[in-house]
This record gives sequence, structure tokens and C-alpha cells, in this order.
Amino acid sequence: MIKLVFATNNIYKIKEISNLVNVQFKIFSLKDINCFNDIPENSDTLEGNASGKAFYVYNKYGLDCFADDTGLEIESLKGEPGIYSARYAGENKNFDDNMNKVLRKLKGITNRKARFRTVISLIIKGKEVLFEGVVHGVILKQKRGNNGFGYDPVFKPDGYNKSFSEMSLEEKNKISHRFLAVQKFVNYLKRLKD
Repeated sequence: MIKLVFATNNIYKIKEISNLVNVQFKIFSLKDINCFNDIPENSDTLEGNASGKAFYVYNKYGLDCFADDTGLEIESLKGEPGIYSARYAGENKNFDDNMNKVLRKLKGITNRKARFRTVISLIIKGKEVLFEGVVHGVILKQKRGNNGFGYDPVFKPDGYNKSFSEMSLEEKNKISHRFLAVQKFVNYLKRLKD
């Protein structure tokens, strides 16, 4: 069994990832390895933030690990909120405040095209590999649904009539940006085992 530390304490992300990987992999959180530090995100790219978090854990604890960074990129806002998605409305990282800021900024704007992008940095024995998943869609004019987290209630993926938040976790996991990145990540790990 491959053991990996997921460099996060976000219980939603851990639950999502754990549902996506099979029994060949055991995922540990930062809490599981007694890491309670707030790992800095100092890069101006998703790739840089994911890499920085993974190397922080690898260098400090010597454990194989992975980290992700996800951003909502809105075309008419020149890619905002991007790397600031989690703290768009302030450092308190409030999902509702973040969504409300997006909805305010898009008021009266017809181009509501957006994409969710996830980058995963995997470090095994000091070697890094990056994986990316992207899903395109639009920002709705109001929040819809009660599932998921983050911007899920205002993001409707292309080809669907539901927001991410109106989908079950199983439905969302089949098409989400995180799922697409994790699929590449898992396929890579399976090849390592063979």
C-alpha cells in the first residue's frame, strides 16, 4: 500500500480525494502527522503554491506527499479570483463572502465564462510531478444548491443544468477539475506500482 500525506487540513478536500482513490492508497492529513502549521502560499501561480506546500511537508517530515491548489478563473475578471480564490473577500476565508464578492463584481456583466483549475504536486523520494485538471463553465447569477464547498453554488459546468452544489458528490466527482487532476495523479501512482 502506498502511503501519502495530503498537505491539507481541509476536511472537504480530504473526503473528496479519499472517495476518488482506491484501497491501494492510504491518505494522511497534516493533522495525522502532527503538522499544525499554516503552510504559506507565496507563489503567484497555482503550480507554485501546490509545489511549495508539498515541498514544505517533504522537506520538514521526509514523507512522500502531495498538495493541490485550486483556483476559480473568471474570464471577464481577467482570471480573478485565481490564486486568491480561498481568501478573495479577506483572510477569514469565508465561502459566502467570496461568492458574494464574485456576484457583485459580475453584476451587469454578460460574459460569465469561468473555469475551475486544480494543480496537484506529487513528491515521491524527492522527485516532483505535476498534474492538472480543468473544467469550464459559467458563473450563475445566484447561488443554487446545498452540497459541496467553495464556489460550488455559483458554478455551473458546461453541458449541465445544475451547479456543482446541486450535484451529489458522486456526480460532481465524475466531472470536477479535482477529479480530472486526481485521475492523472492516480494513474501515475498505479504505473509506479507495476
